[in-house]
Amino acid sequence: MFNLVIKNGKVVTADRIIEASICVNNGKIAAIVEAGSPVEAEEVIDAKGNYVFPGAIDSHAHLNDPGYCWREDYTHGTAAAGVGGVTTIVDMPLQNEPALTDAQIFDKKVETVSPNAYVDYCFWGGLVDYNLDKLKDLDEKGCVAFKSFIGPVSPDYVSLTIGQAKEALEILKDCNARAGFHCEDYSIIKWEEERAKRKEKNDWLDFLNSRPVIAELIATQNIIELARELDAKVHICHVSHPRVAKIIRDAQLDGIDVTGETCGHYLTFTDEDVLRNGSLFKCAPPLREAAAVEEMWEYVNNGTLCCVGSDHSPCELSEKSEEKHGIFGAWGGISGLQNVMQVVFSEGVVKRGYSPTLLARSLSEGPAKTFGIYGKKGALEVGFDADLVILDPEHEWTITPDSLYYLNKISAFVGLKGKGLPVCTLVRGQVVAKDGQLVGQKGFGELVKKSNK
Repeated sequence: MFNLVIKNGKVVTADRIIEASICVNNGKIAAIVEAGSPVEAEEVIDAKGNYVFPGAIDSHAHLNDPGYCWREDYTHGTAAAGVGGVTTIVDMPLQNEPALTDAQIFDKKVETVSPNAYVDYCFWGGLVDYNLDKLKDLDEKGCVAFKSFIGPVSPDYVSLTIGQAKEALEILKDCNARAGFHCEDYSIIKWEEERAKRKEKNDWLDFLNSRPVIAELIATQNIIELARELDAKVHICHVSHPRVAKIIRDAQLDGIDVTGETCGHYLTFTDEDVLRNGSLFKCAPPLREAAAVEEMWEYVNNGTLCCVGSDHSPCELSEKSEEKHGIFGAWGGISGLQNVMQVVFSEGVVKRGYSPTLLARSLSEGPAKTFGIYGKKGALEVGFDADLVILDPEHEWTITPDSLYYLNKISAFVGLKGKGLPVCTLVRGQVVAKDGQLVGQKGFGELVKKSNK
């Protein structure tokens, strides 16, 4: 007798789709049996022929809690995640007050957010110039990776020089820990911004020109060469262009332990959206040309970019105001946590013809392996947590403000139309969202730590 059985589903793994029933006991997958096999269970969920995916893991989300909670908090952010099929969030250390840079802050953050989480969560540790002696302590606490910027960053955080990054990687190598980098060359961006500001009036083309692909390429290549020299583990965050993905691919083929991530908006929108709509589509690195978007999909499909996250970076509407803050001062970030799974399915599977297995690889298995939580999370396998998403491939949708569970219901994705929607999300065998509505219990979400295996 099982606690739960999910029957009549097309079970999607990283390399195949099978018709099977998933049996759950005590929050874990206990068995996967052939469709139609008789099983006894206390509760049965009928997937009705829809796809059953492993729960999505958002590799890159800013939930801003504690500290910047007027932008987002754990109550709203994890609710949005659950409705969107995200069962585990990897939460960034910045836009927190204080930034997550030592073990004491780690403990305080757990205490603050744990009563409010609807889904499970991990922490990125901070990597700044004043906490290199704290990295080992944070690793022991369970941080799954460490986040640094090789480019301009918001005032609550600190960018690293390449020399400081080298020392950090030497420390993290001893912990078998991975460092993630926002790769845009600081000097190029700052100089291009200054050049643009000499003009009497700036436009959105000036913003795009201030963050050219070459800035992303140079910074990424520098981090890859450090990883090569030190035999260190690195992760390149939010890759925006196939030229950057290619040098990551080449490094991987050379045996360097470098993983890559992109985001839903880099697979959907283009620089023309920025020119037409302004700050709502402002992010860093910026959106690129249409041809680049198409080529990026193949780097996701072949595993070069093994994570597709949201880089959920929310704000109040006033912070996006071009009139109040100017083009360079308006908040740069796109809210996408709730929508990344439906967008990747619609844009990738429906529109471009990729197999649904792409989602299992890039939204689940890839992030779980990158952040050291595979075996607990990341796949529909016996012994793993029963994190499941039932997705109706025929469900047509339009993203509206009212459909969003964010604290601030603004997003570049509002107005987007597509097909294929998560209709039921389970975290450790418990239904947290159904038919676009939150039904879970606040505080059910748990902290997930990096495995030391």
